[in-house]
Amino acid sequence: GAVEVSVRSPIACWFSAMLHCFGGSVLSSLMLAEPPVAFLAKGTNILLASSVWYFVFYCPQDLFYRCFAFLPLRLLVAGMKEVTRTWKITAGIAHADSHFKDAWLVMVAVGWARGAGGGLISNFEQLVRGVWKPETNELLKMSYPVKVTLIGAVLFTLQHSQYLPIARHNLVFLYTIFLVVSKVTMMLTRPATSPFAPFEAAIGHMFFGLQKTPCKVKGEGAASSNGSSVCDQSSSEQHHDGVKKRQAKKTE
Repeated sequence: GAVEVSVRSPIACWFSAMLHCFGGSVLSSLMLAEPPVAFLAKGTNILLASSVWYFVFYCPQDLFYRCFAFLPLRLLVAGMKEVTRTWKITAGIAHADSHFKDAWLVMVAVGWARGAGGGLISNFEQLVRGVWKPETNELLKMSYPVKVTLIGAVLFTLQHSQYLPIARHNLVFLYTIFLVVSKVTMMLTRPATSPFAPFEAAIGHMFFGLQKTPCKVKGEGAASSNGSSVCDQSSSEQHHDGVKKRQAKKTE
């Protein structure tokens, strides 16, 4: 019979953690037709990531996790992670340019995949753990790290193609400072919406005509006495009026 892997299987958990850590390398290698297991050749990185995974989940009394749950230490680690995100984006763009010269769409895609691969490959990682949540697809509803990585991939690609008049080290410095400051601010303030929400709403309304429906202004629509919302009633009334008009045109 088929071999069933438990969700709590250490092997599945370890492989899931490795996908989170090296998802960018795996995804970018697949996009460039390279071996997706190339990241396993870096034994030091695998050993370091495996050690962190083991201490987080199997350290007695959760001492390792409690130490890094200390807020100043969490902020430090989060800032270091954002610094490595910049390195991953620039390395992905340079790697893509070595395969496809001046193909800026490829450079954007590979830089995006290298910097946010852990999020973009999350659905496959869920399958490894025996979980399937298609509504968490990052392409359907992007999280903040995926969005900011895409913006960085576009900026560094424009700079690499000499369409953005700024030195590379200056762009690296400014983008990294923005990542660290925004990440620390979000961790301290815990905002309800993404920092890009106002810009997304403005761009969506300007170019695609997207706007909030009136029913979401007050509590996602008021409920009527029979349990249906006002929006449902208004839509059904409009549909009924449309049917009447079409029937009247046919009789004419």
